[in-house]
Amino acid sequence: MAHGGGCACKIPPGELEDAVAGLTGQRWDSVLVGLDDGDDAAAVRVRGDLAVLSTADFFTPVVDDPYDWGRIAAANALSDIYAMGGSPIVAINLVGWPRDLLPMDMLTEVLRGGLAVGEEAGCPVIGGHSVDDPEPKYGMAVTGTADPARLLRNDAARAGLPLTLTKPIGVGLLNNRHKTTGEVFEAAIATMTMLNRDAAAAALAAGVQAATDVTGFGLLGHLHKMCRASGVGAVLDSAAVPLVDGAGEALRDGFVSGGTRRNLDWVRPHVRAGEGIGEAELLLLADAQTSGGLLVAGEVPGYPVIGELVEGAGIEVR
Repeated sequence: MAHGGGCACKIPPGELEDAVAGLTGQRWDSVLVGLDDGDDAAAVRVRGDLAVLSTADFFTPVVDDPYDWGRIAAANALSDIYAMGGSPIVAINLVGWPRDLLPMDMLTEVLRGGLAVGEEAGCPVIGGHSVDDPEPKYGMAVTGTADPARLLRNDAARAGLPLTLTKPIGVGLLNNRHKTTGEVFEAAIATMTMLNRDAAAAALAAGVQAATDVTGFGLLGHLHKMCRASGVGAVLDSAAVPLVDGAGEALRDGFVSGGTRRNLDWVRPHVRAGEGIGEAELLLLADAQTSGGLLVAGEVPGYPVIGELVEGAGIEVR
């Protein structure tokens, strides 16, 4: 039922940036974080010590099980709030449903999965909007709050800081294999349904100022966006990047999504591959993630360091 699963169905990053280029540069005194640097959520100051965060995220099915799809989509939408250093306070459902092709009780299971993750996050899920759609889609619009002085931003990374990644990558490969073969990969479902709440809290406790979540544009794509917004470069240690169980085998067997290939095409001009780094390694690092972890400019206890930020521009992969 889906032309591309999960965040792999996103509009390619280069095309998206071209489409919104004329919308940047808006000037409002209350806007702390807007469209300009591709952050995960908008941030608006409503009083001196309080910012409201707003985001929306939805996508096509990434697994066959409707309840799991609901859980994954909800965790993915909530992640944008955590990636900004905030706490979600309310979510509403966004639904596209082929009502003549799929039963409504299946939609109920999707919504039930989203509600379960909302309850885990302590975030009410109240109402929403739906349309009759030839392809099923589900996600959430989420509102959160944060301390304006402690926002995690794309443009606040500094040279000399380590890079930390809070979830393994490779779920795009496994999701594509699942779509092709029907095999279910529990490790992929487990990481996609895991909230980034604890990772965000640990990053804030460590004094971090810059972070983003790793989703449809892949690790390389989201790292490039952070580096570009902050005016720094990065050195990435490919051997230190954690992988979901089975991702290496899925890469070997060729289960690379079109979204992943487009990610690599977009970021390739900004990547320098070191000795021993070939196309397969770069495709893995560009793998389109769904509900991925946080990429943090700074060391976060309990999570792996995968590289460092440096003076200059571009990403060197070693």
